[in-house]
Amino acid sequence: MSHQPSWRLNHPVPAAPHHRHQTSLEDVVDMSSITLDPLAPPVRQAARQTFYRVVEYFEAIDPHLNNARDQRVTTYSQPRLVRFTYEYALSDNSRDVFLRAFFGSMALAMDSDAALDFQELAPRFAGFAEYLMDYFFLPLKASTRKTPQPSPAYRSAFLFAQGGSATGEYVMTPDRLSTLRGACLVRDRHRCVISRKFHVAEFKRRLKQHGREARDDDGALLIEQQGQFDILEVAHILPHSLMKADAGAGTDAARQAALSILNMFDTGVTHMIDGVDIDRPRNALTLTTSLHADFGAFEIYFDPVLDQNNTYRIQSFTDPEMNVLLGLPLPVTRTLFLTEDHTIEPPSPRLLAIHRAIAHILHLSGAGEYIERVLYDMEDSVVRADGTSELGRMVRLGLSGWVDGAVC
Repeated sequence: MSHQPSWRLNHPVPAAPHHRHQTSLEDVVDMSSITLDPLAPPVRQAARQTFYRVVEYFEAIDPHLNNARDQRVTTYSQPRLVRFTYEYALSDNSRDVFLRAFFGSMALAMDSDAALDFQELAPRFAGFAEYLMDYFFLPLKASTRKTPQPSPAYRSAFLFAQGGSATGEYVMTPDRLSTLRGACLVRDRHRCVISRKFHVAEFKRRLKQHGREARDDDGALLIEQQGQFDILEVAHILPHSLMKADAGAGTDAARQAALSILNMFDTGVTHMIDGVDIDRPRNALTLTTSLHADFGAFEIYFDPVLDQNNTYRIQSFTDPEMNVLLGLPLPVTRTLFLTEDHTIEPPSPRLLAIHRAIAHILHLSGAGEYIERVLYDMEDSVVRADGTSELGRMVRLGLSGWVDGAVC
């Protein structure tokens, strides 16, 4: 079942109910009061103070943080997931959207300094964190194709926080990966943007055509680049599955729920990946198979280098010694390739910033390790004797096909 916290309050607190049993926030959030205008400074300040009072209270009694290190993979920190989702939003306007959703879910006034009833807030807070997990972080990391029907309870708060229709009707797109792969290989000079290894299939093609005179895209002889070849793939920065076409209103609604949460990281960014735009070169990189896996798992992220266009310090959450053992060239600073005529878009700094934010949230909250455990148990059909298997999530993932044949 979904992870539930063991909040230690002065009075018993019922476990947070499953989303489908929760009262819809349509009953308690007045849609007419929602606006996309920036919050007035006094309201924003009051809301921030209350937000941190709530988060810090639950963080202080967070069972995840009180567990031994080797036991933490069985849980994640709900308070930290909520805190860092707010803190890693990329603008004040985006953080305003998050605060509207949070206060709508908590049934609290944003500009009130009234006493907080943590007994009452506990199940709402847990439900809010679980909503973020179930309808954004889990499907994103699992590289889904199909998603479950989201709960109207928390989905309402997120949609209301963006004016009810701010995310629009997201148009799904068919596969066009072949075209994208070709464009990215040309733009990236048939090299992995991190390791700089040359595409082995292209090397073989050029070798057959030109023999020992075969050269790379910069004119250097390929036969002089021993050990610098690998299988390359196109990797989406934000997963292709966010716009993957599926039948049924349920999957479309779930995808819109994920996109409404994505919109909180950078307001309006979802329009950059609407429909066919999800498969534009600005949302893709050329990577080796192993680096693609780590990038897709949000283990690798790109830090922009100050005052250097299109240049990034590429880093990993993996221990540096482990990177050496695995032969991964990290950390490393790279200037991404551009085509001479600029006809193929470079990777979007805006999308890379969102990927970086998600990576840090997953790492700092423990959600990344937790999701990896869920996926590992599911792939190996593991049911743990200690009862720590997330059977509910595993069943939903399996029935919905979240990890079957994913494209990311």
